[in-house]
Amino acid sequence: MTNREMYVRFLRETQSFDSSKQLVDIDATGQKVLELLAIASDSSQPMNVGQAMSAKWIASPATLHRKISDLINAGYVASIYVGKNRRNRFLVPTDKADEFFSQMGSSMRCCLNGA
Repeated sequence: MTNREMYVRFLRETQSFDSSKQLVDIDATGQKVLELLAIASDSSQPMNVGQAMSAKWIASPATLHRKISDLINAGYVASIYVGKNRRNRFLVPTDKADEFFSQMGSSMRCCLNGA
């Protein structure tokens, strides 16, 4: 199976999540922001709002701020304080986001096992 075929197979698998309303309240830009925050958090370097808003390769700062708010309101991201500094809030994925990533991982595993 070629890389292209594998990727298209993965897209086909993950479309079932779209149709089951997994991220109904989050659009593609919001999903990119969620992925960015998950990578940072998984690296034990969670991002604060300012750092997340500097990801101009995803969208403008105003759009990023709106998407971060959408993610928090939808329950995919939590805004937390780390340590004693109460001036800086960090954005971390919630259990709801972890559940979504787990389902995406299952799709990936399905694609790899069928290769």
